Amino acid sequence: MKRTRNIAILGATGSIGRSTLDVAARHPDRYRVVALSAARKVEELAALCSRHGAAYACIADASLAGALESRLRALGSGAKVLAGAAGLLEAAALPEVDCVMAAIVGGAGLEPTLAAAQAGKKLLLANKEALVMAGPVFMETVRRHGATLLPIDSEHNAVFQCLPPAFLAGDLEISGIRRILLTGSGGPFRSRPRSELGEVTPEQACARPNWVMGKKISVDSATMMNKGLEVIEAHWLFGARAEQIQVVVHPQSVIHSMVEYADGSVIAQMGNPDMRTPIAQALAFPDRIEAGVPSLDLFSTGALTFEAPDFDRFPALGLAYLALEAGGTAPTIMNAANEVAVAAFLEGRLSFLHITAVIEETLQQIAPAPMRTLEDVVAADAAARARAALAANRLATLAA
Repeated sequence: MKRTRNIAILGATGSIGRSTLDVAARHPDRYRVVALSAARKVEELAALCSRHGAAYACIADASLAGALESRLRALGSGAKVLAGAAGLLEAAALPEVDCVMAAIVGGAGLEPTLAAAQAGKKLLLANKEALVMAGPVFMETVRRHGATLLPIDSEHNAVFQCLPPAFLAGDLEISGIRRILLTGSGGPFRSRPRSELGEVTPEQACARPNWVMGKKISVDSATMMNKGLEVIEAHWLFGARAEQIQVVVHPQSVIHSMVEYADGSVIAQMGNPDMRTPIAQALAFPDRIEAGVPSLDLFSTGALTFEAPDFDRFPALGLAYLALEAGGTAPTIMNAANEVAVAAFLEGRLSFLHITAVIEETLQQIAPAPMRTLEDVVAADAAARARAALAANRLATLAA
């Protein structure tokens, strides 16, 4: 008889959070929702806490704690309200929680995710920025505190499923692994000429043909920065060098990633594009559970096609490889500049093509430094955000 696992979901109102709640609700004998967090969505967070019986409700915007308290009581929920940065850290490390879904988008998710690792939790990592921003610090925290780290990104979860059972990060050659092949749809502008991308609107960039995603991740997919972040994430998760990680454009999003072995074998993980599959795989690991995902219909899927990524049309991917090779705080700088640029684009202040221009300028103007502590990460992130904001404002003014 499997014991009930207590779970906390950081970022419960996003697409990953909602999918996690869906999977957990299908197995009430296995999973109990203990804590849920959101950035500012008081109504939705309160409703989710009431529906799933959460004991803790955390709102990142501390000014909304009173509103959340009132709404919870109106719904008959007795959930304890946690608020602000301190509340997120507490929710991530609650003693009664066994498993933490880290699904806060962007750099805001770094410290709560680290807190879960420091508490030795089973950590389901959907926040790729934690590894991009602070790879060496994060992985050392996982090792030192005995946390269990399982990837949720569909690509990295697919790679994880294709690896040998006894695989340890960094022993690719020992395990007979030649390459990691990360697939990606290519985004909504895969075949659009670069000359036409300057007029792209936020609405067009957020139109995702295969996956349901938030706005920031959708824009990252459109620039292919999302795939660049995943390259850096794969480096830390699997100990792969940059030249051992290849991006493959696969528009159908049926093969989620592959591992190539020394004997020429390529093992692929396939399925419908539904995040409940990797969530269920990680939640139940090493078991398998039903996730609510329909069977893959190979007959209706038809042909599977593959293309090399176009680094000229999508320079963000090349910038990510360069940041990985530069090491130190270079990925931190790149990630911070990207978040600033994407926010400016979504606000209508910056053109689509200027997103990567801001990132490139920021990387050129701030030299990477060694990364030894969280303070190194925080300092590099702050410096990069300030520099990127200046670059975004300058480019916006020139375009006006």
